[in-house]
Amino acid sequence: MADIGARARWAARALALASAAQKAEALHAAARAIRQRAEDILAANRQDVEAGRAAGLSAALIDRLVLTPARVAAIAEAVDEVAALPDPVGRVTERWTRPNGLVMERVTTPLGVIGVIYESRPNVTADAGALCLKAGNAVILRGGSDSFNSSRAIHAAMAEGLAAAGLPEDGIQLVPTRSRAAVGEMLAGLGGHLDVIVPRGGKSLVARVQAEARVPVFAHLEGIVHVYVDASADLGKALDIVRNAKMRRTSVCGSAETLLVERQAAESHLRPLVAMLLDAGCEVRGEADIAALDPRIVPAVEADWTTEYLDAIISAKLVDGLDAAIHHIETHGSHHTDAIITENPEAARRFMAEVDSAIVVHNASTQFADGGEFGFGGEIGIATGRMHARGPVGAEQLTSFKYRVHGTGQTRP
Repeated sequence: MADIGARARWAARALALASAAQKAEALHAAARAIRQRAEDILAANRQDVEAGRAAGLSAALIDRLVLTPARVAAIAEAVDEVAALPDPVGRVTERWTRPNGLVMERVTTPLGVIGVIYESRPNVTADAGALCLKAGNAVILRGGSDSFNSSRAIHAAMAEGLAAAGLPEDGIQLVPTRSRAAVGEMLAGLGGHLDVIVPRGGKSLVARVQAEARVPVFAHLEGIVHVYVDASADLGKALDIVRNAKMRRTSVCGSAETLLVERQAAESHLRPLVAMLLDAGCEVRGEADIAALDPRIVPAVEADWTTEYLDAIISAKLVDGLDAAIHHIETHGSHHTDAIITENPEAARRFMAEVDSAIVVHNASTQFADGGEFGFGGEIGIATGRMHARGPVGAEQLTSFKYRVHGTGQTRP
């Protein structure tokens, strides 16, 4: 691990100076390699899926783990999209002249060496590698044990892309062991070679990283995602949005986990929404007033309001208006993504202003909580903290800045 860190630091210096064209060439070559190696990637993934099923992984984790030809094609396409993004490095974001003639500039720079610790999702190997490279950073990837073979196969394609562009292959490294001790070494900073850590996984992983890391962390917490439907909501719109927010893909972090409905809309909105979810195969959990609507509803317990199901399960609750909805979200949410469905502009304005989540949504599905949908070409994760990066962490969020001061011989009196 110490050697991996040292090699990453050396590679980071080279990547920081790489041209936009060279980085784009590497990424396009990596995308081609992913397509060419698709059968090898799928074969490696089948090993992981078989082992995961034998180990009793949940359906949600298996869904995150499984690769299909379409998903591999989407991974390659995402790498090409990152390649086509504007280069986030070297942009002058501010420029001004002082009375003494000094010209000040603030210019974007790479962060350096980024450590990404993730679980289950093999596509993160390509997404994180591509985004870090685009921003001129070296990256050390520690994928989950469940996706070990898949990640190795994808990483081989990323390394091929770097080599094709004449960039150091150590710019994207994959920790070659399943040992948890490797995570501990990364959290300790690899002898000063690691500049920031991005955890992407379950609550226990993120909690460990936040508790033990000796370097800055871009925290990606669980998605306790809410959809609030008020009495003014268009029912057809609400049905479509809630169905998509919950059922499009239940294992993603932007999947809705709690449905809040204004009490005065219990008959007009809650009843058809619950019926739609049940008929779609979603388990609905609710308190007594919800459970009375349908015998298929499961009684809710307190833990349901803070559970990320990542499955076809949703908790439902009647609330006494906007203030109560915001209070529930701020009390039980994870500051990830929360949505309001309303035709009341003032209610929408207040919700968007007062809900302190990384992403707030009006009249659209929470499953748009994705870097690709934001036009970032992908993401490492959804940062729910408040420092540096928040929301989808794309290439632009993986940069810092420095000041350049241009003089003509000025000295300070």
